[in-house]
Amino acid sequence: MANIPSLDKIKIFADGASVTAIVAASKNPRIAGFTTNPTLMRKDGVSDYRAFAKEVLGHLKTQPISFEVFADDFSEMKRQAMEIKTWGENVYVKIPITNTKRESSIPLVKELAHAGVKLNVTAICTIEQVRETAQALAGGAPSVVSVFAGRIADTGRDPVPMMKECLSICRAADKKIELLWASPRELLNIIQAAEVGCDIITVTPDLLKKLELVGKDLGEYSLETVQMFFRDAQAAGYKL
Repeated sequence: MANIPSLDKIKIFADGASVTAIVAASKNPRIAGFTTNPTLMRKDGVSDYRAFAKEVLGHLKTQPISFEVFADDFSEMKRQAMEIKTWGENVYVKIPITNTKRESSIPLVKELAHAGVKLNVTAICTIEQVRETAQALAGGAPSVVSVFAGRIADTGRDPVPMMKECLSICRAADKKIELLWASPRELLNIIQAAEVGCDIITVTPDLLKKLELVGKDLGEYSLETVQMFFRDAQAAGYKL
């Protein structure tokens, strides 16, 4: 596989909630950390949140991993965040940028960050949200700002210029704030995120499998595609 230098400039975090997949990914030198969320946990059949987290952390000793609060009331979010913080030095607490009532989480984010809680502020989709988050995090514990570039792209908007602006905002606020490109849709997004200068990108298991294609000879890829079509037509027994 051809070497793509830009991939060395960005940390790849595996996104998921399968303990088996997380353990396997932890042995992959490409993987620098992990993220989870309640939707992924439900999809993977997690029924006991705390037990799941403790099992995962039994395998992950140093690689960072984010666990999300799931309350809608800010006082309960704070309580959950303070417990999750105790689970390990490598644990980041994910706080959504708002609750379901569109009430801002920024006051809580600022309080937690300055109380020493490592945060991953998630579900961000606007420049203004990034600006407010970076200001709240500045001077606090190490933190991550997760901008859902994939969802932005789903609306027909090019996320690249926005992510460049997000990076400038984060860098100006505090060097300890890392910018994360969330919800990638294709392998190209990893290259784009690296070229922008994002610190982290989350990658799903399906996308992770495609990493071996980076830099692949396009002539060879063309031939393999033709061979696939021919092989499948033969296997199907098509006749004209």
